[in-house]
Amino acid sequence: MWIGDKGKNGGRMTPEQLKVRIKHFALEVIALVGTLPRTLVAEIIAGQMVRSGTSTGANYRAACRARSRAEFVAKIGVAEEEADETLYWLELLFETKLAASESVQRLIVEATELVAILSAGRKTAREAEKERRARVDRRKVDD
Repeated sequence: MWIGDKGKNGGRMTPEQLKVRIKHFALEVIALVGTLPRTLVAEIIAGQMVRSGTSTGANYRAACRARSRAEFVAKIGVAEEEADETLYWLELLFETKLAASESVQRLIVEATELVAILSAGRKTAREAEKERRARVDRRKVDD
C-alpha cells in the first residue's frame, strides 16, 4: 500500500491495510528528514516530526490490540493526535521551504488523510460504545 492508495472495498481499509499505510507514512517521514539541511531549526523540526510520525503507527497498532472499545477509542485518539502533530511539522517545513515542496506536499496530503481516517474511526467507535451502553441501561430498566 503506497501513499494515496485508498485500498479496496469502496475506500474502506482493513486494520491491516491501515497499519501498512501508516508504517509507509512513517518511513516516508524518516526519508524526508534525511534530506533536510543540517541547521538548528531543521534538526529540531526533524526530531519532532520523526517522533510524532513514527508514534502514529505505534499508537494505531496499540489501538488494534485494545482490550475494550473504550481503550480503543483512547488509543486511536492518541494516534490521531500524533498524525495531526506530524501534519503541523510538515506544514512548517513547507512554509519555511526547508525541504523540497513536492515531497512535503505529498506527505501533507497523506497526513491530512490519516488524520481524517483516524478521527472517523475514533468517532465511530465512540458512538458504538455509547449505543452499547444505552442498550445495557435499557435492559437494566426493563429488568
